[in-house]
Amino acid sequence: MLLGLAGAELQDLADHLATLALPCAAVTCQDIGMLKTLRDLFDSLLAPAGSATFDNEDHRLRLATAALLVEVMRADGHYGASEQAAVRLALIEKFELGADEAERLVELATSASQEATDLFGFTSKLNEQFNDTQKLRMVELMWAVAYADGHLADHERHLTWRVADLLHVPQGAYALARQRAAARVQTGN
Repeated sequence: MLLGLAGAELQDLADHLATLALPCAAVTCQDIGMLKTLRDLFDSLLAPAGSATFDNEDHRLRLATAALLVEVMRADGHYGASEQAAVRLALIEKFELGADEAERLVELATSASQEATDLFGFTSKLNEQFNDTQKLRMVELMWAVAYADGHLADHERHLTWRVADLLHVPQGAYALARQRAAARVQTGN
């Protein structure tokens, strides 16, 4: 329905949402996150056609990367503080983000991950922008998230293998990335 709205109509809707006066007690953190996500959606829809700047491409790449890490976190059906922290740490390390930026990216990536119907939408962005070394590092970060809770579930293992395959990471390099991530988790680095 939103895609049928013209730019001015979307702007009016975004302005209206921003001016809603909700009692503080009725607004939860989840509501605020949802409103931020809606605002980001409106902002992306209002961007002029053909205005793909480096910042937009960089944002898409970061979002795709974060979404894949979130997919690993969600793969076993229950994710705790250790896996969430591993995702944030991976994003901080990979993109040199601040803690708040990483947290916001995780929120957006969680929404994108929940709405995704496949992994190709994410991996294609990485294939376009990452070299082989960066792809291998991505697989290693995914393993670090999978190992973060001290238990490697079959779904986490399968998902990481599937993403490595979609990123065209050779089997030997994939196995070494897994070993390095396991060693880092064991030593606490």
